[in-house]
Amino acid sequence: MFSRPRPLIASVMLATTLASGLAGCGDAGPVGEPPLSEEALGAVMENPGAPTRQLARQVDDLFTMEGLGETRAVVLMHGGTIAAERYAPGYDKDTRFVSWSMAKTITAVMIGMLVADGRLRLDEPAPVPGWQRPGDPRSEITLRHLLQMRSGLDHTEAGPVPTESSEVRMLFLDGRDDMARWAEEQPLEAEPGSKFEYSSNTTVILADIAARALTDSDDPDIRRRAVATYLQARLFEPLGLTSIVPEFDAAGTLIGGSLMHATARDYARFGDFLRNKGSYRGTQLVPRAWVEKMVTPSPESAQYGFQTWLNRPVKGMTGAEHPLFPDRAPRSLFAMIGHMGQYVLISPSKKLTMVRLGHSDAAQRKAMLQQAADVIELYPES
Repeated sequence: MFSRPRPLIASVMLATTLASGLAGCGDAGPVGEPPLSEEALGAVMENPGAPTRQLARQVDDLFTMEGLGETRAVVLMHGGTIAAERYAPGYDKDTRFVSWSMAKTITAVMIGMLVADGRLRLDEPAPVPGWQRPGDPRSEITLRHLLQMRSGLDHTEAGPVPTESSEVRMLFLDGRDDMARWAEEQPLEAEPGSKFEYSSNTTVILADIAARALTDSDDPDIRRRAVATYLQARLFEPLGLTSIVPEFDAAGTLIGGSLMHATARDYARFGDFLRNKGSYRGTQLVPRAWVEKMVTPSPESAQYGFQTWLNRPVKGMTGAEHPLFPDRAPRSLFAMIGHMGQYVLISPSKKLTMVRLGHSDAAQRKAMLQQAADVIELYPES
């Protein structure tokens, strides 16, 4: 368990008072800025790795600046230690926040463990029984295709009519009782491997494949226990993720594309584990090479790896369209991103993991990401 250093509210406020008349102080902030509140200063820990007052102000802006939506939690880790932590009223370090699509990256780590165990093969046809009938073109879909969101299946994540969204139909309508079966029954709309299309349905197929690798049973309770036990023993317990609660559908399939719950600290811990390429306290929980694959651009989408978003520029894509900010942060930065503004931003070169959880619409998310980039820019390349 990482420990939270004691905030330096009193000492920082005293230092601020003593330094208020000094010119040229790099940590004092521009002249005319409003004073920082005790809450803002209290969010920053001792030796945060960046100028204390600047960091306090940039984190404070995430909570107070108009146009960013509602920020509910921020946890910043630098070099494996909490550098800043703050919550909006009604939330705290024990609150479990829904992952939405951040769960996809956790599912990818589980798949990597199963590949390392020899239970799955990355570049062989994905072991989905319904695709193995003679003449079924879906038999050409590999595990790599699924991980990189280029299966070619007719999955439409979102559109103008919500009830026509594959994600909505799978999660809440005709597919909800057996999500994997519904997702797997969809036909191809493109040749496997030829097209990137982001899809929560695809990740549920991966979760179904994981369950089949762990048990031959179709009994929902057995499938649920097999996956939950594997995750707990191989990932959650070794990492100390004591708060995480994964959800399963009625068929016993992990809803690995969108529904896990955990504290902001545990999301930060998981992100920092990826920053360290799958190692935690000297133990390699998933092969280093697998994490490197997770953050390698797909042939069909430079901004996406294995169920993970990448801070890579994309030809023909404007900054407003990109899910991250390649003009503001290192290209090595990668992220877990969830619906309505859930982010775990991971920068290996800055030894930084930043969690921002809340509720922001599309326009607010773009503005909020620029503010998050302001925080990240306070940290030097290591």
